[in-house]
Amino acid sequence: MRSQGHVHFIRISSRTQMVAAGAAGALATVWLGSMGAVAIERLSASSQEAELLSREARVARAEDRVENYRDGIDEVASDLARRQKFIEQMVEAHIGDLPRDTKAGETVSNSDAEAKRTIEKVSAAVPEASELAHLEARQLAFVENLTRYADRRAESASAAIRKLGLNPKTMVANAPASRASARGGPLIKLATRADGSVDPRFQRLGVSLARMDALENGLASIPQVKPASVAYVSSSYGYRSDPFTGGAAFHAGLDFPGPLGSPIYAAAKGKVTFVGRRHGYGNCIEVRHGNGLMTRYAHLSRFKSKVGDKVEAGSTIALMGSTGRSTGSHLHFEVRLNGKPVNPRPFLEASAHVQKQ
Repeated sequence: MRSQGHVHFIRISSRTQMVAAGAAGALATVWLGSMGAVAIERLSASSQEAELLSREARVARAEDRVENYRDGIDEVASDLARRQKFIEQMVEAHIGDLPRDTKAGETVSNSDAEAKRTIEKVSAAVPEASELAHLEARQLAFVENLTRYADRRAESASAAIRKLGLNPKTMVANAPASRASARGGPLIKLATRADGSVDPRFQRLGVSLARMDALENGLASIPQVKPASVAYVSSSYGYRSDPFTGGAAFHAGLDFPGPLGSPIYAAAKGKVTFVGRRHGYGNCIEVRHGNGLMTRYAHLSRFKSKVGDKVEAGSTIALMGSTGRSTGSHLHFEVRLNGKPVNPRPFLEASAHVQKQ
């Protein structure tokens, strides 16, 4: 230290220096801690303020979405109405007008009155949902009209089956969906409600469509196509004079005479279950049609199908011949019900009327 022209020296020991440095460091630490606490407090306050602002923004966005959805209900209802109209137009184009009238004996529900009350209540309580209520009423009316259509087609098929001497109830009972065994597959549930249930009106539609399908498939399996393109029958079903012995005999089918090699047609859709020779029949084909019905084609010159083939009504399954117990080229045609022969003529004669049903 310089003072009045003299220099004085102050000596500080290492220990004193270390104590002074420690004290200075402690003071600095305290100061920094205080400043840090203030900064953390300010940061926390800023974070809370930011969270509050974020919440306000989210609430604002949610409210905007609700308002937008409310404003868009009319547009949503309009889109759904267009879809319903599209469905109705497609059904009308491919099926025709659905019945809107009611007939005595029909058990299809009519929701018109109920739908009208629903529309009135919904329109009063939630005016913006009025259009949706109208759309629901339109949908239920469509389902009920489609159910009537299915029931009337089923009844038409039932009448045609009864005219052929067969029992429509047996057809329905023998339908694949009605059998208790030999069924399976993955479970794919159908529902029309949020709780997984199905509205009874939709259930009824499903039952009606299944019955219609069973009866029309059963009708299609009844022999209704002439098995050969010939002008007349040379021998009818029933008792006749045997062509070989001349004695009385029972003829279990119809004989259609024609040129050798003429095409033979399946009388109805079915599955070929026999191709080969049978005693008295010569070359023979048998087709099972379901519901206990089977058709037999005999005296053939050539086979055009094999066991296991699925054939449609009118499919060529063989060529005409004169094999077996035969006096000339012709087709012997039989219809058997549960193994017993029945007269094929009523089936073939009724085919034109059946097709008009």
